[in-house]
Amino acid sequence: MKKVKLDIVGLSYSQTQSGAYALVLGEVNGRRRLPIIIGAFEAQAIAIEIEKMSPTRPLTHDLFKSFAQAYQVEVNEVLIYNLVDGVFFAKLMCNKDGEQIEIDARTSDAIAIAVRFNAVIYTYEFILASAGIVIEGNDFLFLENMEGITNSPTEEISSPIPVSGFQSLSVEELQQKLEKALAEEAYEKAARIRDEINRRNAGK
Repeated sequence: MKKVKLDIVGLSYSQTQSGAYALVLGEVNGRRRLPIIIGAFEAQAIAIEIEKMSPTRPLTHDLFKSFAQAYQVEVNEVLIYNLVDGVFFAKLMCNKDGEQIEIDARTSDAIAIAVRFNAVIYTYEFILASAGIVIEGNDFLFLENMEGITNSPTEEISSPIPVSGFQSLSVEELQQKLEKALAEEAYEKAARIRDEINRRNAGK
C-alpha cells in the first residue's frame, strides 16, 4: 500500500469547535493538506516543541521520550494508517536493538511524540485521497479558512479550554502575557497567545 510523507503545516485554533484545534498536515512536494481536529492539550504539546518553548518541568510527551530513551527505544516513524467513521488511527513505529515495534496511539499524541524524536510522518494514499484537501494559493490563507471547515476528521477531544479574548491587546502586551504564562506553566494559555501573535505577524 502506497505511503505518502507528511509535514506539519500549521496549527489553527478552531472557532467552530470550542476548545479544539485544527492540526494541518501537508503532503511533501504536493498540494494536498490533511486537517485533523484535535484537543487543546495535544495541540499545546505539539506547539511547545515546534516553537522550542522550554517548560520548567517535563510534559507528558517529554516524559515519554525520556522513558523511551532510557530503555534505548527510538521512534523512527509515525503512520496514520486508517480512517474509520471520521476518526484517524495512528501508530508509532519504534526500534529497540534492531527489533521493530508498533505501538497504537491517538494521532495527536503520535505527532507530539514524532516532533520530539524528529520522526517522519506518513499516511496511506487512500486516506489522503478521501480526507485530504487540495489547496489553491498559500497555506496561510488555507489556515484562515479552516474556521469554515466543520466536517474535518477528528479524534477524541480532551477537555476544552475557555476562550479568552486577546484581540484587544497589543503585540507587546501579548509577549508579556506569553512570558508570564510560561513562567506559571500555563502552557495551554501560552499556546493560544502564541497563535494570536503568529496570526498578527503573518498578517503584516
